[in-house]
Amino acid sequence: MVDFATEADEIVKNESEKKSTRGRKSAKEHSLAAELIQMPDDDVLFQKHYYSMGEVTAMFNENYSLIRYWESEFDILKPKKNKKGDRFFRPEDIKNLQLIYDLLRRQKFTIEGAREYLKNNKRAEEKFAAIQSLQKIKDFFLELKAGL
Repeated sequence: MVDFATEADEIVKNESEKKSTRGRKSAKEHSLAAELIQMPDDDVLFQKHYYSMGEVTAMFNENYSLIRYWESEFDILKPKKNKKGDRFFRPEDIKNLQLIYDLLRRQKFTIEGAREYLKNNKRAEEKFAAIQSLQKIKDFFLELKAGL
């Protein structure tokens, strides 16, 4: 299993050590964690057919209950469940979760606003994929520039 929660955990942990660790995270902590989330490339993501709930929560650095809540609020999330009730996410579900995460955490949409956005913009997933690929190209060029 790949460990996805590295830098974000450390920064959020350092922020939370300054204050009480009880209660909700502050908006600043959510913003920092959202900026530092590390999603695997599509090649790596699509190597497996299913990801467990634990792997998904580690990817997004969120807790189980929040992922379950998003599943109940957004119709595009349809993880498979076994007889025991364990959830297994397909790579397509993870891409949809990434889109929802982006809307809620980075763009600061409300749940209702994100639901409306997804309903009204059926091409939102395609736009999001284009933005992701442009971000990867930008990162590649920045690395190339730094290497010169």
